[in-house]
Amino acid sequence: MIAIVQDSIDVAAVLRSVSSNSAGATVLFLGTVRDHGDEGAVLGLYYEAYQEMAEEVLRSIAQQAIGRWNLLGLSVVHRLGNLAVGEVSVAIAASAEHRVEAFEACRYVIDAIKKSVPVWKKEISAAGSMWVEGVLLEDNPDGYV
Repeated sequence: MIAIVQDSIDVAAVLRSVSSNSAGATVLFLGTVRDHGDEGAVLGLYYEAYQEMAEEVLRSIAQQAIGRWNLLGLSVVHRLGNLAVGEVSVAIAASAEHRVEAFEACRYVIDAIKKSVPVWKKEISAAGSMWVEGVLLEDNPDGYV
């Protein structure tokens, strides 16, 4: 399951989509809307994307991860539109024979999404709203938060 959606992400469906009797590990990553950002309190987020291109890039990232870690299943779902604090903005599930592969694949996918997928994020606060960029991690020069 690779998708860009407008409605709430069905986390149980994402998990079911990677289920395999051959899997020794299934890892689920959920990106959620937190109540603060660099500029203070956050009331919510708004995500916008060039949907066709975003889905194409998501598929490419998924294919790379599946090949690199020999995954049994991989699902990536990103939500667009207005999201409240606590809501899921992205869900990634990976299943593999061993946990290392599933964990590494999830990490790779979220980092690649932050770097490559044409999805833009606007933070909404009591003072107004502003578009924000991912922040480069010091201990992971290839990844963003």
